[in-house]
Amino acid sequence: MPSHLADSAICRVLLLLLCILLTGCAGKSAPAPVTTLEIRQQSAAQQQRTQLSGNQYVVQRGDTLFSIAFRAGQDYRTLASRNGIAAPYTIYPGQILRLQGTGGQAVAASGTNTPASRPATTTSAKSVAANQQTGYGQASTPLRTPPPAVGRVSWQWPIRGPILARFSTAESGIKGIQIGGRDGSRINAAADGQVVYAGNALRGYGNLIIIKHNDDYLSAYAHNKRILVKERQEVKAGQQIAEMGETDAASTRLHFEIRFRGKSVDPLRYLPK
Repeated sequence: MPSHLADSAICRVLLLLLCILLTGCAGKSAPAPVTTLEIRQQSAAQQQRTQLSGNQYVVQRGDTLFSIAFRAGQDYRTLASRNGIAAPYTIYPGQILRLQGTGGQAVAASGTNTPASRPATTTSAKSVAANQQTGYGQASTPLRTPPPAVGRVSWQWPIRGPILARFSTAESGIKGIQIGGRDGSRINAAADGQVVYAGNALRGYGNLIIIKHNDDYLSAYAHNKRILVKERQEVKAGQQIAEMGETDAASTRLHFEIRFRGKSVDPLRYLPK
């Protein structure tokens, strides 16, 4: 075969291979990034499955009175008074707590007034209970306007980063803000207080921390990679309490809430501008 014909055949083969490669690359596309709208939709869908409804709740291992009140959207003092529970608010697996109605004494699931032998919560790691709630919902309506300056707290940002989703007063809206950032970034206490919950028994929150700042205010920090504090530990504003992560979340973020007497309020009304 003449050399010019051989060269022409080789060129045609190479051209055909190049076309095949280009066609294959064109058929592949990078996965679509998670958008802010998708984050809001995912969070709203979780919240619709989260309300702690009904008149009673059976305490599960890993619960604290504060975490139950948080999920029910109630002031912990009201819940404690309704069930005849005094400070330091120890509860036990199997106890039936009244979520609605007048005050009374909490009873065990068996119908007796004798609590189980061990408290529902310890300082050890907690596994996610299969029948726990999921997501960020609460059973009552969030406050639409800032509460009065009762028990004033000096707030600061738990972490600086892009706001992925904002607080909403809608029934299925987000009851806090979601802040983006890098995996492992430090999460700080937003104000002085005491850790009243540290664990992962509330499905949809991942590794969660709840801090009691005074008799009126709580703050919550969800989806942490690692929790660095224990229940009943005193913390200072700016102290690192966790590492940012994506436990029970579609991407790395912090879900941050402020509660006033059990009701959700917009954190952006309290955090420094």
